[in-house]
Parts: sequence; structure tokens; C-alpha cells
Amino acid sequence: MDFGMTDEQRSIVEVTRAFVERELYPHEEEVERTGVVRPELVAQIRAKALAAGLYAANMPEEVGGAGLDTVTWVLYEKELGKASYALHYTGVARPSNILLGGTEAQKERYLLPCVRGERVDCLAMTEPEAGSDMRGMRCRAVRDGDGWRITGTKHFISHADEADFVILVAVTGSDERGRNEMSTFLVDLDTPGVAVHDGYRNVSHRGYHNSILDFDGAWVPADALLGEEGRGFELAGKWLGSTRLQVAASCLGRAERALELSIAHAASRHQFGQPIGRFQGVGFKLADMATELRAAEQLTLYTAWKYDQGTATDADIAMAKLKATEMLQMVSDEAIQIHGGMGLMDELPLERIWRDARIERIWDGTSEIQRHIISRSMLRPLGA
Repeated sequence: MDFGMTDEQRSIVEVTRAFVERELYPHEEEVERTGVVRPELVAQIRAKALAAGLYAANMPEEVGGAGLDTVTWVLYEKELGKASYALHYTGVARPSNILLGGTEAQKERYLLPCVRGERVDCLAMTEPEAGSDMRGMRCRAVRDGDGWRITGTKHFISHADEADFVILVAVTGSDERGRNEMSTFLVDLDTPGVAVHDGYRNVSHRGYHNSILDFDGAWVPADALLGEEGRGFELAGKWLGSTRLQVAASCLGRAERALELSIAHAASRHQFGQPIGRFQGVGFKLADMATELRAAEQLTLYTAWKYDQGTATDADIAMAKLKATEMLQMVSDEAIQIHGGMGLMDELPLERIWRDARIERIWDGTSEIQRHIISRSMLRPLGA
């Protein structure tokens, strides 16, 4: 196992880093101030990302993506993660991997247009009464003629306001123990009976909005079913584990940016006749920040390597997400402490990185859920 970058990986990192610094950083202040990413700006970034080969890079070559292995993809996500989330996710989209589980007709209608930058997807699982407990969902799809009738509400649905269709997980039955069975559907957002409402104001990731989706008896044809009926839970688990690695990689990028700013400040800011980095109160913070970042990076890359070998477990992925998200919270907080009052001013990206860090320990599974997955993997073999 060698984490030394290949020439190809080094080239991808350099191209992505240059794109982020040239095309994304200059617009961060506008997004923070206005809370939106202008449609024309999204189109501009998207066109440049497509031209640079950075768009939909998480997709395999056979569907038009970059075909990156998981380690390379994590390195790519780390570079994108340094910039405003709203800018890099709306302008340099990575379609949901779950679309790879569709039929050829579904790929033609939904996946391939996403890869080409012509359509945008969103994923809807969370409900007002069902967050970490997916089996607690109430949104239902019942058979109606040659199709399905969907009723219910989803909330906290990221970038649904920008999307053309939703990958919807809904209850379609129950098993022998009376537990809900879920299925997954592809639903165009202009379907009659589907309404997209503004979501909640969020302290993290300004410009990257959440929405509330209401399904009021919306009818979809039978071929809207993605995968097998009643296997939505398994389908989500098969395809969506990589999203937690994406969160981890993004956190690495933001932590690295915060650390670099802190090192530069500690070397240039003078107090009592010397750089503040020479004081142990600051120097030791830098040492701890660098150590935690390196540990999270190695764990994430190791998990990505295992993913490529087909040996990564849910616990491996949970450890990477847990470590990287909690590391980012520590690094961003210490970065502000090192900068003092200026760290909280919006002239620097630190207060944004600090605010944005908070959501990472919640979405895609809270830190508590990650710890549950990890501990369960250790206890289960012993029958506990």
C-alpha cells in the first residue's frame, strides 16, 4: 500500500487546485454576502468544469465520467472541498452514484444528462419524523394502475431548488416483522402533485440550500422504480457509502486551507518582539492541528484504498467520516483562536469554514450514528 501520488494523480490534483483558485475562490465573498449562486455563474463554472474534464468526475468512463479510482477521487474532492460548498457542488456537480443502479432507459433519461451537465439530481430520504431512522419514513408509494401514487413530505433536501428530478426513497410495504420496506423512485420535479418549497435557513454552506418536498398524490409510471421493489434500503446502502467518503475528503480540504492560513499568520504576526508562532500557546496549536489533519487524511486515504480493493466495510467508512468531520471542527476553531479577533471577521474565510464545519457532523449520518456503526461492528462478532 503506497500513498505516494502517481503522475496522473499529481496532475489531477494540480488541475483541480488551479481551477478552484481561479474559478471558485473569487466568487466566495459574493455567495456569502447574497446567500445565492447566480444561475449565470453556475452556468459559467459548469461550462469551464466540463471543458477541464472536472465535471461528474466521480462517474465511470463508460457513462462519460473521468473513471477515477477511489483514492484519486478523494484527492480530487479534497481540492474542491477547499472552496465554498455552494460553488463547487452546484458548478462542478457529481451526480449520485445510485443512478448507476438504473436500467439502460433510466440511465439515458437521468444519468447521462447529469454527466453532460444538462440535468441535476437531488436525493430525498430525510423526513420531519425520520432522520437517522430510515425505517421510520412515512412518505408512501402505493400501486395505482400501471404506476405508483406518492404521498408524503421530505425535508432537508439539499439543492432541490436547483434540481430537475429527485431520487426518492419511499415506503412501499412491510416485512414479516412489520418493519417498513422502502423502494426508490426517479421523479421529475415538474410532475403534477410535486411541490418544492423553500427550506430552513442554515448557518452552514450559504448558497447551498435545503428544500421541503411535498408529494400530494403524485403519480409516476412503473418504470420510475429504481432497482427492485422493497429493496430501497439495500440500494441506498450499496451506492451511497461513498458519499460519506466525499464528506471526509471535503473536510480535509477545508482543514488544510485553515491550517495554511494559520501557519502564515503565526509566522508573520509579531507580538512582544517576535512571531506569535514562537509562543508555545500558538506553536503547540499548530502542531496539534497538523497532527490531527494528517491522521484524518491517512485514515480517509486508507479507507479509499480499501474501497478500491472491495474490502472497505461500513465501519471503515464511518471511521473516516467521524475522524475527518471532528478534526475539521477542531482545526477551524483553533485557526480562529490563533487569528484572534480577525479570525471572526469575514475578510478571511475562517469564520465560514468554522460555520460550515458544524453541519458535517450531522448530515450523511451524525457522529453518533458513525460511532454506533463502528461499535456494532466490533461487538456483533461476539454476539453482543
